[in-house]
Amino acid sequence: MEKQFDFTIVDQILARHPKSEISTIAILQEIQEHYHYLPREIFPYVAREIGIGEARLYGVATFYENFSLDPKGKYVIRCCDGTACHVRGSQAILDTLRSDLGLTDGKKTTDDLLFTVETVSCLGACGLAPAMTVNGEVHPAMTSAKAMEVLKDLRAEIAKEEKGE
Repeated sequence: MEKQFDFTIVDQILARHPKSEISTIAILQEIQEHYHYLPREIFPYVAREIGIGEARLYGVATFYENFSLDPKGKYVIRCCDGTACHVRGSQAILDTLRSDLGLTDGKKTTDDLLFTVETVSCLGACGLAPAMTVNGEVHPAMTSAKAMEVLKDLRAEIAKEEKGE
């Protein structure tokens, strides 16, 4: 038997916004902030609650690049592959991260939903190239070794949380 989706969080988010089309993006942003992606179950529910068509809601979610319909990890690592980063070795950094985490170009998130690795065209930090971000925090002048240090630190943080520290 399939588990029912719990709409409690979605209801709390909806309660903070006017129930109209004007709130669409803000509502989707909050839902994604909580779940780290937009669960497919929310589309008919949210569309009905704010009075728009489900196709319209889905269209908004797929139009904007920041929205994701696929689950993302607790830590979203974005590697810049813009010109400045690329010529300074961003591909090697990306390859190192993917190799360590068992990811590929087609598989961006670890099975345990702890890490997502994505490439972006530009982080707007060209002077810091090659750069990557972890949950929006910029890590400048990266190397493969520095990327592995970042992963080591994140894993230590996860271990501490699991111990309840």
